[in-house]
Amino acid sequence: MARVLLADDQELMRMGLRMVLDAQEDVEVVGEAADGADAVELSRNLRPDVVLMDVRMPVLDGVEATRRIAGDGSARVLVMTTFDLDEYALAALRGGAAGFLLKDTPPDSLISAVRSVAAGDSVVSPSVTRRLLNHFLGESGGRLRDASILELLTEREREVLAHTARGLSNTELAERLFLSEATVKTHIGRILSKLDLRDRVQAVVLAYETGLVRPGEE
Repeated sequence: MARVLLADDQELMRMGLRMVLDAQEDVEVVGEAADGADAVELSRNLRPDVVLMDVRMPVLDGVEATRRIAGDGSARVLVMTTFDLDEYALAALRGGAAGFLLKDTPPDSLISAVRSVAAGDSVVSPSVTRRLLNHFLGESGGRLRDASILELLTEREREVLAHTARGLSNTELAERLFLSEATVKTHIGRILSKLDLRDRVQAVVLAYETGLVRPGEE
């Protein structure tokens, strides 16, 4: 059973989400929050598997709420936004969100995303994250983080991280680097561990912010 907390300042939106999710046998809505501060408190008290988070809310915005929830590990956060190139969505990914959805996402896709995040997966593909970063960092792609952190990685691990940031899947990485998919997964696991990252989406963000990969680069 995937336990979900809804965080949105619009009551009608929460009502609609609850109707869709509660209709599933394996999903249960355990609470609702009308602002980010309530979302943080309820997440700590209820310990849901997933917080479905609106990024634009009163009292405490969804980005800061996401940072706090992801930081204390009380739940995994799936943010919802109106636009696919939304600076709030990018900030939420940097803050530890497991992914984001558009608010007009079809019900079937919403349900699938909630199940995936509850199971420990991410629902933002590296290619979507790349579009976000291309948009907000611009063609110059200036560094936003100290690149020295990449020294923790081996040369092969940096190569795997760079190709991951360019949107290659594990299968494509294996073909490009003449490795087995199992070896690719091992490299990605080590990258996440060494850089203290939650998932490959955060790895993609870091690759761009350190300048390992630059916007517009293939």
